[in-house]
Amino acid sequence: MDRAYLALADGNIYEGFAMGARRETVGELVFTTGMCGYIETLTDPSYYGQIVMQTFPLIGNYGVISEDFEGKNALFGYVVREKCDDPSNFRCEKTLDDFLKERDIPGVYGVDTREITRNLREYGVMNACICYDRRKAESLYADKDSKDNPLFGFKIKDAVRSLCCTDKKDFSPAGEFRYRVALLDYGAKRNIIRELNKRGVLVTETPADTAAEEILSGGYDGVMLSNGPGDPEENVYAIEQIRKLLGNIPLFGICLGHQLTALAAGAKTYKLKYGHRGVNQPVKDLKSGRTFITTQNHGYAVDSSTVPECAKLSFVNANDGTCEGLTYNNLDCFTVQFHPEACGGPGDTMFLFDEFIKLMGRGV
Repeated sequence: MDRAYLALADGNIYEGFAMGARRETVGELVFTTGMCGYIETLTDPSYYGQIVMQTFPLIGNYGVISEDFEGKNALFGYVVREKCDDPSNFRCEKTLDDFLKERDIPGVYGVDTREITRNLREYGVMNACICYDRRKAESLYADKDSKDNPLFGFKIKDAVRSLCCTDKKDFSPAGEFRYRVALLDYGAKRNIIRELNKRGVLVTETPADTAAEEILSGGYDGVMLSNGPGDPEENVYAIEQIRKLLGNIPLFGICLGHQLTALAAGAKTYKLKYGHRGVNQPVKDLKSGRTFITTQNHGYAVDSSTVPECAKLSFVNANDGTCEGLTYNNLDCFTVQFHPEACGGPGDTMFLFDEFIKLMGRGV
């Protein structure tokens, strides 16, 4: 077994064993708390630029199944306590290690993920490096003031541009379609398309830089604003296009789509200390008072104190009170920070897709 090292920007170095691709990598180290759904995590485009660490100790026990992929694998590295090399599942196609090697994703196993998670919860997410030489790991922190230091110079940028589709593509339901929806692809998960198809919607996946005028003249009944990675404020053009769409066509935004819509309406966003990532995030519906368990993957949030008069809070995080959803008054638009499509997690909030269908039906 080859040694591997996880070097953090705070100077901590964790020694483990190498898995996946054998190459050095630098990224933002984050943790996700899901007990299942590691396949969806590995293929979630929202992890672009990040080294993802699973808090659940054993990963890979049901192998890798291509049918469960959610999109392009975008994470920069993978960290687990224990990997399973002998998965047991009738759908299994390959092992976790084989998948990581095929997708050129470096990883580390055998480290104390509990200790690392406590560190990130205390001090916040930080850059980290996966490397294979102890002296190299030590030198990264020793030379932290060097302008060429990859660990301290790394920053996630151009995330959406690096992941979104470049051409339109139609995804048709099994039978005749009732509605046509443009899915603006900021790093969309496949299950958004699946859930809309189930409801008789023809989905046209559309590049993130598509002009609002093209969408409004395209004969669509609604627009889906997808999830995606990175700092929402970086997407200046996309924000401007959403501003033009608001009030002119029904809109439903998820995750990054939620943040971009809020920015388009005049709100502000900020970076969370360690984000919300996992399949067990409690969210309170302010209208009904009911709490739902949701899947989430985001490092930024909408600042509730900056929400404009045209919108109102619809959901809040039951742990920290952060904004989890907005409804836009008289603008035929609602957005949520969590993932109602939630493959690999609970399906408690999939009813929001039905609400989107109702919203589009009002104009028929």
